[in-house]
Amino acid sequence: MQGHNNKTVVIGGSGLVGSHLLYLLAQRGPVTATARSSKNHSTVEKVFQYYGAENASKWYGNITWVDLDVLDVDGLKEVVSNAKEVYHCAALVSFHRIDFYRCIEFNRQGTANVVNACLQEPGLKLCYVSSTAALGKNPGGTINEACLWKATDKNSGYSVSKFGAEKEVWRGIEEGLNAVIINPCTVIGAGKWDEGSMEMFKVAKKRMPFYPSGANAIVDARDVASSMLFLMQSSFCSEKFLCTGNNQDFKTLFSLICQKMGKRGPKIYAPYWIALPLSYLLETWSLLWGKRKGMTIESTRAAYSTRVYDSSKLKTLLVQPFFTLEESIDNALKGKIQS
Repeated sequence: MQGHNNKTVVIGGSGLVGSHLLYLLAQRGPVTATARSSKNHSTVEKVFQYYGAENASKWYGNITWVDLDVLDVDGLKEVVSNAKEVYHCAALVSFHRIDFYRCIEFNRQGTANVVNACLQEPGLKLCYVSSTAALGKNPGGTINEACLWKATDKNSGYSVSKFGAEKEVWRGIEEGLNAVIINPCTVIGAGKWDEGSMEMFKVAKKRMPFYPSGANAIVDARDVASSMLFLMQSSFCSEKFLCTGNNQDFKTLFSLICQKMGKRGPKIYAPYWIALPLSYLLETWSLLWGKRKGMTIESTRAAYSTRVYDSSKLKTLLVQPFFTLEESIDNALKGKIQS
């Protein structure tokens, strides 16, 4: 049994960021991790095997799993009890309009529950994994931590929920919580290709002749995890940090992924005036059939939006530079985990 205020807890340990974070934390010693279902534990174990085969079993054995949903208030209080560090990585990522209220409930209310549980533990420090979706735009310029989110009818439900979740963390800070917020962009790494941002690799493998006009940033899950450890071990508190890698247009990004797969890259530009109506039809079709696959209105808008991020606030503090885009893609391809 770990002593008072000496426990490390990862909320949402089975996701892409959580699994990479656990790989680093478990090398230090015991860590408690939560997941919504025990069936997700095996993915984390495979990540350990991929990155550190020789010591994978030993390090993975340092994890104590608790199957827990962030909406379980009593369960959160119990798992956070006696904790010194809490990393909140759990999130529902969806760009389907039908999931708007699910995102609000899981991301905002779930984060409120985590914050409330952490407030009960003196000396605890929280690291919350937010998103660049919780930041505002900067037309014609780069986006940094000072760009404030604004409510518009073009915001995705996910964006609304992550901004709301950040508000809960700031509320906790005002009530005395020691916390930092990290805002990663599109994250890639070793993991399954049918979940979240990793679906881009599955799409590329099927061959994609068309490309949108937008651009965004890609960041390696290893860089997100190591940055989180750095921020938690530092004296920083009551601050947020953008965590983004290479800013890249989608045509170049998918062309590079396809090239490394030995596939033909996208060659034909798909105009927005065609893509948006098509996304309306496809999302309506998905709703009718009860599926959450393919293009959505929100994902299409994102694909035609150009955003350039500035992570210099964080990167100037770090000794180790972030992985290059090619290194991150190579790692994601090599580290594919079968479902």
